[in-house]
Amino acid sequence: MISNARNHNAKLVKQKSKVLQHALACFNYFKHTRSLLLFMICSLLFNTKGSNQAGAQLLINVQNQGGEVIQESITSNIAEDLITLEFQKTDGTLITQLIDFRNEVQILKALVLGEEERGQSQYQVMCFATKFNKGDFISSDAMAKLRQKNPHTIRTPEEDKGREIYNMSSWVQLNRSLPITRHLQLLCAEATDATYVRDMDIKAWAELPGSSISSLEAATEKFPDALSTRCNEVSSLWAPCLCTLETCIGWYPCGLKYCKGKTAAAGLGADTSGAQQQQQQTNYRCGIKTCRKCTQFTYYVRQKQQCLWDE
Repeated sequence: MISNARNHNAKLVKQKSKVLQHALACFNYFKHTRSLLLFMICSLLFNTKGSNQAGAQLLINVQNQGGEVIQESITSNIAEDLITLEFQKTDGTLITQLIDFRNEVQILKALVLGEEERGQSQYQVMCFATKFNKGDFISSDAMAKLRQKNPHTIRTPEEDKGREIYNMSSWVQLNRSLPITRHLQLLCAEATDATYVRDMDIKAWAELPGSSISSLEAATEKFPDALSTRCNEVSSLWAPCLCTLETCIGWYPCGLKYCKGKTAAAGLGADTSGAQQQQQQTNYRCGIKTCRKCTQFTYYVRQKQQCLWDE
C-alpha cells in the first residue's frame, strides 16, 4: 500500500510538473510575441477544467464589410437566461457581448491591445452597460435550440440595422453594480475605472419590478459636466477628453421567422352525420432572422493616452 501511495504521489507530481511547464512555455511565448489572444489559447490547452457554462454554443463564420472572415462564438445559458457572443476583430480587439434577459441589461466589453510604438505595452478593457430591448435578440431558450447543419459556411446577415449611438454619462462602481446586474462585476473585473452607463438607462431600469432609482444611482458616478472636447481634437496625451469607440456585430439571430400553414380542426356540420373537418390557418416557427448592427460609444477618459485609436 505504501508503494502504491508513493507511485500515486509521484504521478501527481509529474502531472503538476507538466502543467507548470506548459504554463511557463505559454508565458515565455506571450512575453516575446506580446500576443494576448495566443496566450489565452495556449493557456486553455492545458486548463480544460473549470468550464461550467450551461447551454449550447454555436461557432459562426462571418464575413465582415471588408471581406474578411471572423469567427463568432455564441453561447446560450438557459438556467441564467443569458446569451454571450464573442469574437476577435482583425486588429486584435476582443469583443464580448452579454445579454441578461432577466434584468434587461446588455453589456459590451472591448479588450483593446496596446500600441507598442506609442508606449502601450499592455491592453485595456472597457465595458458599456445599456438597456436591452426585448425582441432585439432571440431568447436564450430559442438560441439553445439552434443547430448548425453546415458549420463551415460563411454567413451573411439578412438585414443591416445600421449604427446606434450611445452617449455615456457615468462610470459604474463595480462593487455597487448588483442593482444593475450581478454579471457586471465578474465580466468587467478588469475595467474597474472604465465601465460606463447612461442616465436614461438608469431611469429605464428603475421602472422594472424590484428596482429603485436610489440603488441604481448609488452604483454610478457622473462624468465632469464641463468637458466637451473630443480626443481627436486634443494634442496632449495626458489631457482628458471624450473618446469614441465603435464596433459592429456582423451576424446575430435578431428574431424568429414564422410560416403559415393549415391544420385540420373538428367542427359541427349542419347535417346529422357528425363532425366534419375544417381547415384552419396557423403560424409556426420555421427559422431565424439574422441581422448586423453597429454601436458607437462616446465616453469620458481621463487621458487621451486611453483613446489612441480615436484620431
